Amino acid sequence: MKKQISERVTTVAAATPFQLLYEFYRLSGYQERRHQPGVLDFTFGDPHDPPSTAYVEILREALIPQHELWFAYRIGDPKAIEAATESLRRHTGLPFEADDVHLTTGGFTAISVALKLVGDPGDEVIYSLPPWFLYEPIVLEAGLVPVKVSIDRGTFDLDLDAIAAAITPRTRIVIVNSPNNPTGRIYPVETLQRLAALLTDASERNGRRIYLISDEAYNRIVFDGERFHTPVEFYPWSFLAYSYGKTLLSPGERIGYLAVPPTMPDRAALRDAIEALQISGGWLFPNASMQYALPQLETLAFDIPLFQRKRDVMVEALLGMGYRVNVPEGTFYLFPQSPLPDDAEFAAILDSEDVLVLPGRMFETPGFFRISLTATLATIEESLPRFEAAMTRAKAAAVGAAR
Repeated sequence: MKKQISERVTTVAAATPFQLLYEFYRLSGYQERRHQPGVLDFTFGDPHDPPSTAYVEILREALIPQHELWFAYRIGDPKAIEAATESLRRHTGLPFEADDVHLTTGGFTAISVALKLVGDPGDEVIYSLPPWFLYEPIVLEAGLVPVKVSIDRGTFDLDLDAIAAAITPRTRIVIVNSPNNPTGRIYPVETLQRLAALLTDASERNGRRIYLISDEAYNRIVFDGERFHTPVEFYPWSFLAYSYGKTLLSPGERIGYLAVPPTMPDRAALRDAIEALQISGGWLFPNASMQYALPQLETLAFDIPLFQRKRDVMVEALLGMGYRVNVPEGTFYLFPQSPLPDDAEFAAILDSEDVLVLPGRMFETPGFFRISLTATLATIEESLPRFEAAMTRAKAAAVGAAR
């Protein structure tokens, strides 16, 4: 009897992140634990504070029809695209044009479209560990081959030597995520310049262009007054993927864009191809109401002072308890080292203290764990004695294991 499920879907479903997420969601008891009284949840980047009144009012206003075609098919509302383009110019300093900004159902779709735009089946896609959960599945779904390299685990910087060593004649795309989820690292200008030179040299050596996808879901969540530099500044053959869901703390409201920089040679040829992919992929454009709301949504700012305060409270406390943790330069995550070699074992200790975190193995990077600072400040402060108790227990366990 013939099997029901295609080889493509079988391959995608077997991807490492899906297996890890399945184990965590369904087998660990997480779904029940997170709703229990007294349990403090630092796992995923979902908002814990209520949405702002301004955000709700903007969405409500966008739902009021202004003419008979208000809810008709809409590929890209001109006012929304202009607002996004102006924002891109302001944040990057690059002269993006409206024709090069393509609204998508979030950054997820933007990355997927970019992969299929320049990648053919069997082409290789390099990205660094720890990754965003879903790079591997969307690479596989596109018929491409994921190639994983590790970051520098001391600095959380890109390991350019590892990237260079991973490049083959089949390499077509490199994905870079800065500010990075889960480490919070913003890659410095020198690193991005060296990456650009590396990709230029490899492209010339292979006789085939290697493209860069810059995943910038957190590019407006930057601390300490620092300026974010997009990798697109330094490498013309790049695509910029952005999602409003992180900045607006509303990941369930899907809108983002794929932008082609003005430095991209022959970029005009890509415009119709991107639109064709969005249509054939299942109408990968944001809902009309989200497009109408976008110009006003662009006026809302992420509360940097609040989240920097959350970061500082948690980092200072963890360091004082003996945790090893790099200070994140952006995003709303921390990625401390686990006090025990087995990060899943330490996450279980935290669980028994009614604190839920994601072990590093979920990011294919054992020895660490992730804390999401989308939890409220009150939750963070309440958690500190529990993190201290978990550290005490981990030290006792390490002593016991050494005997």
